[in-house]
Amino acid sequence: MRKLPVLAAAALLSAGVVMTPEAHALAPYQVLVFSKTAGFRHDSIPAGIQAIRDLGSANGFTVTATENAATFTPTELAKYAAVVFLSTTGDVLDGTQQSAFESYVNSGGGYVGVHAAADTEYDWPFYGQLVGAYFSSHPNIQQVNVKVEDRAHPASAHLGPVWTRTDELYNYRANPRPNVKVLATLDESSYSGGTMGADHPISWCHAQSSGRSFYTGLGHTIESYADSAFRTHLLGGIRYAAGAAKADCRPETGYSGLFTGSTSGWSQAGPGGFANADGTLTSQGGPGNFWYSTKEFGSYSLKLDWRLTGDGDSGVFLGFPSSGAANPGAGGHEVAIDASAAANATTGAVYGFQAPDAAVRDAALNPPGQWNTFELLVEGERLRVYLNGRQVNDFTNTDAARSLRQGYVGLQNNGDGSTSFRNVRIKELGGVTPTQVQGEAYTSSSGVQPAGHGGAVGGQTVGYIDNGDWAAYSQVSTAGARQFTARVSSGGAGGRIEIRSGSSTGTLLGSVAVANTGSFDNFTTVTTALTGSATGQVVLVFTGTGSGGLFDVDHFTLG
Repeated sequence: MRKLPVLAAAALLSAGVVMTPEAHALAPYQVLVFSKTAGFRHDSIPAGIQAIRDLGSANGFTVTATENAATFTPTELAKYAAVVFLSTTGDVLDGTQQSAFESYVNSGGGYVGVHAAADTEYDWPFYGQLVGAYFSSHPNIQQVNVKVEDRAHPASAHLGPVWTRTDELYNYRANPRPNVKVLATLDESSYSGGTMGADHPISWCHAQSSGRSFYTGLGHTIESYADSAFRTHLLGGIRYAAGAAKADCRPETGYSGLFTGSTSGWSQAGPGGFANADGTLTSQGGPGNFWYSTKEFGSYSLKLDWRLTGDGDSGVFLGFPSSGAANPGAGGHEVAIDASAAANATTGAVYGFQAPDAAVRDAALNPPGQWNTFELLVEGERLRVYLNGRQVNDFTNTDAARSLRQGYVGLQNNGDGSTSFRNVRIKELGGVTPTQVQGEAYTSSSGVQPAGHGGAVGGQTVGYIDNGDWAAYSQVSTAGARQFTARVSSGGAGGRIEIRSGSSTGTLLGSVAVANTGSFDNFTTVTTALTGSATGQVVLVFTGTGSGGLFDVDHFTLG
């Protein structure tokens, strides 16, 4: 890594220049700053240009500043990794120049819009889509609380959950959220003059064809460009737009937070745990499993932000039963986070089963010390892994003992400070929500009795099962059920479980074999697909040969 001389680096730091750790590990690139105005002109433009020059000097990119629209030709634009519209206003490009810029962005170029860039080119539909939203109005300059939604994007990862600053605060003609990834919003209760209500985006990003767009509505005042938090915000937007830093900028709606600062609903299994500060979980000791024990999930999209420190080793556990929380890799799957492991255990791998697409993963990955975002998309037995918005793995589970159709999710702690997590959120994708039912919780039965077993969830099973016995569960409907999974044990002859609707002679939806497991204290998981249509209560009918107890059922799940 090429380093600045000590005196030069010290001079930059003393001047308030923001430097990223990998500033000189990246190939140099060029950024164009365009500040032409055909309407109101901001007196902060010179300060903005100088700030971007300083950021470039410290972070490996060179800056060309211009107000000459003739620069917008295919040949000239091809020189730049990103183009910054710095408080431009009005119609600043003619038709030929607009066409050149459209081709530039659609072919992979980057766009950064700052403040009044939203007060620009109202009659150019492409630009409206690119900037995300047009300016409507603003109140007087005042202090505001900015609520930071995305703390993984390089433009906002350095900020706390609330960023208090003074600026001119734009209202927009429409909310851009359906088409962009919102990074931060304004808390309208903290200032006067907001017109957008509870959801007032102020910074966002999105992909535009093969290009990238970042916008911040902040940056009106001269003082903004001397503020280190705002400079880092601007730097992160430039780096993202230039392709020097990766982020998941797909629109995101409908998610519910599992961890956004509070660990309520989470439990620790195994040694160690996580320290929780500033909305960030940081690994301590281990290896262990910090799992969301409140609820198990079926089909879902799980998103979370993570960061390695050096050659860390962690992962995300999916689909394990509550009884397997201490060993989640045995009853579910792990999506690996590891900077240097073998192919089937490195970042993006389904640990021990399937390596990621290494080329795609490497192109999408931010290095240790920077934040990344996973989306883990589980639909039935299919698991797709997205890293910073790009699919890096597509895996289908075929092991019934590791079924992904229902189960819990957890985060691996493995080493002090090695891995951090933020903003764990989930969106359930509909269909039947899997419900785990204890076997001994039957509401009517024939022949069976509760049986005590130390290895069973809750310490009991439905046991003493002989051929023709049954157990009914009036609290569970078969409506829409397509999958049956049960945790079972057998020290006897084994047999079959028939899944029926309504009564012991009702509609047969499916059946599954139970083999001898070595003892009634040695549990395994069996699963089968269900067919047919019925809406009655679940009734389990047990069949087999022999006597003295065929098998036990600890719990079962319909999904």
